[in-house]
Amino acid sequence: MKNKILAVTFLSAVLFVTGSAMGQVTSQGQENVKSEPKTTAQDVKDYTYAEKAKFTEELKRQLTAINKDIDQVDAKIAKESDEARAKAKPKLHALRVKAGQFGKQIDAAKDATESDWDRVKEDSKHAYSELKDGVDRAHKWVSDKIAP
Repeated sequence: MKNKILAVTFLSAVLFVTGSAMGQVTSQGQENVKSEPKTTAQDVKDYTYAEKAKFTEELKRQLTAINKDIDQVDAKIAKESDEARAKAKPKLHALRVKAGQFGKQIDAAKDATESDWDRVKEDSKHAYSELKDGVDRAHKWVSDKIAP
């Protein structure tokens, strides 16, 4: 039980940190234009098995927001030089693969049984956290490597 509480606390902290980094102004003075997932540490709750449908809907909403973020990064890069696009292509591909994996994790959450619910739920939160971190790093890379 302590491990679960510790894991939920850790995930909440990660979501809070990544959520608070959204909307900050870059060092060049331009505002970040990425779409903002609405989940914060206060919104993260321990969904019960009975709330599985709510949990999967939240995950779908998060995936939609992440895909918009990836599309925004892709649009910025599309306007850049061939060299910048070549460097960014594998990064974007990796993000899209992770988004696909997160989509599969959502399906696993939908199909979860009561006995494996806690594991599937934690796996889903972990997959979201990894994907969100990757998108945040991509936004930072774009702002650092590509002139505004």
